[in-house]
Amino acid sequence: MTDYYEILGVSKDASKDEIKSAFRRKARTLHPDVNKAPDAEEKFKELGKAYETLMDDSKRATYDRYGEDGLKNAGFDTGGPFAGGFGDLNDIFNSFFGGMGGFGFGGRPDPNAPMEGDDLRLDIEIDFEQAIFGTEKEIKFDHLENCSACGGTGAERGSKPVTCPTCRGSGQVQHVTRTPLGSFAQIVTCPDCHGSGKKIMNPCKECKGQGKVQKEKKINVKIPAGVDNMSKIRVSGEGDAGINGGPAGDLYVVLHVKSSDYFKRDGNDVYSRLDITPAQAALGDEVIVKTLDGEKKITVQAGIQSGNSIKIKGAGVPFIQRPSQRGDHIVIVAVKTPTKLSDEERNLYRRLYEIQNSQKGKQQATIMDKVKGVFQ
Repeated sequence: MTDYYEILGVSKDASKDEIKSAFRRKARTLHPDVNKAPDAEEKFKELGKAYETLMDDSKRATYDRYGEDGLKNAGFDTGGPFAGGFGDLNDIFNSFFGGMGGFGFGGRPDPNAPMEGDDLRLDIEIDFEQAIFGTEKEIKFDHLENCSACGGTGAERGSKPVTCPTCRGSGQVQHVTRTPLGSFAQIVTCPDCHGSGKKIMNPCKECKGQGKVQKEKKINVKIPAGVDNMSKIRVSGEGDAGINGGPAGDLYVVLHVKSSDYFKRDGNDVYSRLDITPAQAALGDEVIVKTLDGEKKITVQAGIQSGNSIKIKGAGVPFIQRPSQRGDHIVIVAVKTPTKLSDEERNLYRRLYEIQNSQKGKQQATIMDKVKGVFQ
């Protein structure tokens, strides 16, 4: 059975002041906005029911003698103060205790305190080579600036905002609500100033009382060497203007790097493909390849296989934090089989085939001779 005294954590001879104090203390920890346990809402309702019963002398006397069933049999409403008419528990909490501030969780911040403006995002596209070596780019974007006509106050020149007479500058007004537990204050946003604490009697015609206007701006942004796709560059103070004299927000430039037809990037390394002939693969060669720094001669070792790689040290992408250091350029070799042959080439390949077949036959004969020698 439910024990109202146990729910409140008081003795059976507790005074009303003790019961009230226990109720407020428990409600601080059981309200669902504070307590995320799945049964917090139910426990909060039980707490209200226990409080209402024990604060009423007639109900308490009946409960002490006959328990909860006795309350029902005597015709008392046992649904508690949260059974109807109060809306959800958030409304109850505000109605009983004036919002979180009434419970000691901290009140509403000063509506006139300086606040930082919003951050903005701008997406731009750059070339592959610009991302590798860095560049400087002019960008255009829209942001909110303080209105020059009114200096950001929102009031026509020669006038200024006045303290809201309704809330006296607090941005909040207090409503008193009567409940079965007594009268409690509910704090709501001031309907006249919408929480700002100020009223503009003569709005600025330029910004229509907003204090800010939307304007286009051009700036040059330095893009460092080594940036990659979706890298972000923070431009301090180029976001929307602040509120009540607060600092402006920041602008975040998001880079979209175009792909290259020749290079593939992986971190700070770049990859390219080199097509060679079977003759080059067999005999080796010196070839010219395209690198990030221009053309460069590299050596193809004799006997190289398709899929093998040649590394050019330090010819990759610069490290952003250490631009003097770079990754590597990896050249992937692909041996290309010719599809069209001249008569001379066909004769040479046929002669090569015959030689290789002859050598293969001799090797097999030698192996067989060795096998026979083992069994003789």
